[in-house]
Amino acid sequence: VQLQASGGGVVQAGGSLRLSCAASGRDFSTYVIAWFRQAPGKGREFVAAIYSGTDPSTYYTDSTKGRFTISRDNAKNTGYLQMNNLKPEDTAVYYCAARVDVDYDFEYKYWGQGTQVTVSS
Repeated sequence: VQLQASGGGVVQAGGSLRLSCAASGRDFSTYVIAWFRQAPGKGREFVAAIYSGTDPSTYYTDSTKGRFTISRDNAKNTGYLQMNNLKPEDTAVYYCAARVDVDYDFEYKYWGQGTQVTVSS
């Protein structure tokens, strides 16, 4: 699986952006899709994940709950991260990642290149 993230940009606090993660390869619908971010001088942080299935479970880090929404369109082999009410502390490089949806291996083996999100105050 190859992933390509896009949709980053510069936005004022309170604004919105939608990130996309386009995947190539087979069996996209069977993968867990996640977003991570890395701010300058900080480690990589989990943001959100969406599992496989017809009614997939979603998970968010506490700081993004209620503001960010992760989704997927399996027909388009694409995952999304809708980010609303953005805050300056959301400024980071955002990465999408994927792993097979199994309960014995939680390592994200596939990563896209990052897309920069900058929120000005």
